[in-house]
Amino acid sequence: MSMMSIRTATPKDREAIRLVEEHAFGQQTEAGLVDALVESGDTVLELVAEEDGHVVGHILFSRLYVENGVRHPAVALAPLAVEPSFHGTGIGGALVREAHLRLKRSGETLAIVLGEPAYYGRFGYAHGRAAGFDSDYQCDALQALAWGDAPESGKLVYAPAFSADLAA
Repeated sequence: MSMMSIRTATPKDREAIRLVEEHAFGQQTEAGLVDALVESGDTVLELVAEEDGHVVGHILFSRLYVENGVRHPAVALAPLAVEPSFHGTGIGGALVREAHLRLKRSGETLAIVLGEPAYYGRFGYAHGRAAGFDSDYQCDALQALAWGDAPESGKLVYAPAFSADLAA
């Protein structure tokens, strides 16, 4: 029986991560975003899930700032991807939970995601927590999760890669 493991992504994982992103989303946009975030140094945490020595899942958190007179560091979850043949196996949830543990341990206090509310709500993300933020992405899918003392309002400033044209 095989066993899934989660570990920090390494430079050797780049091609495998690209393939997981392309397969999961059916396009190259998210893979291009990952490449741009890594190349620009805006990555805060990047994990992969392995099954039988193959990368089958990936999660990336990049630096985000909340500006409200002061610049507060936060993180943006984007993207989370799992190989389609592994959907429904719990790999995505395991990646999110492990990432949250590591982020809290490192002192992060706020994570933002633009994603499916029913899915991310299982991990504590809520639109109500993000509703006070000024963002180009403000909608019901914009959700936040806070650990401790985190801002509740201000402008969300994403890494430059989010506004770049990343389609390959």
